[in-house]
This record gives sequence, C-alpha cells and structure tokens, in this order.
Amino acid sequence: MAELHSLDPNTSMFAQFREKTGSVVLANTFVVPKERTEAFLTLFRRQSEFMKAQPGFVSLQMHRGTAGSRLLMNVAVWESTGALAAAFGSPEFQRMAAEFPDDIVSYPHVFEQIDV
Repeated sequence: MAELHSLDPNTSMFAQFREKTGSVVLANTFVVPKERTEAFLTLFRRQSEFMKAQPGFVSLQMHRGTAGSRLLMNVAVWESTGALAAAFGSPEFQRMAAEFPDDIVSYPHVFEQIDV
C-alpha cells in the first residue's frame, strides 16, 4: 500500500474528513518511481472509475510534474467532505488502495475554495 503522509503535519487527512463542509477539492500529490509510473496510472485509472461512480463526486484531473519530475497530482472536486470520506472509506476503494506498491508516497490534503 502507498505510504500516506500529511501535507500539513498539524492536520491529518482523517481530521479533515471529520469537517462538515460544502464543496471541497482533494489535492493528492504522489511521489512515484519513474519505472512504476505506467503501472501506477493503470491502478489509478481503476480507482478513478470507482470514485466517479460515487455519490457526491464532481470531477477529477491528474497532472504530471514537468522536467523529469517523479510527481503526479490528482485534483478531485467533491460536493462535500462527507461524500469524499464515504468513498475513501469504502471497502472496495480500500482494497484498490492496498494494491499500490509500498515505494509510492501520497500527500493528500482537502481544501475549501475561498474568495480573494
């Protein structure tokens, strides 16, 4: 299973899941060894098909770092933190997440839009 790290050491992903919010963005940055990129994307596509079918899912985009970077970033929009937490916590999603190799590191964080 991929290693999960908190992007903000003061705020765990699970603490974020307990927040009652409206629309949120999950930004999940993955550090993926070059030789595993295609295999990672194959697994991720399977996960994303599952997530797209879940209640409260809005959209998803995957981005690749430039200049030979090993980073991939998923940006997913959900109607609420509750919907995201329910999808993430489902046994089917957890089974798929367990398939990622241990040398992949994930930095998920939940964001709310603010007006500037």
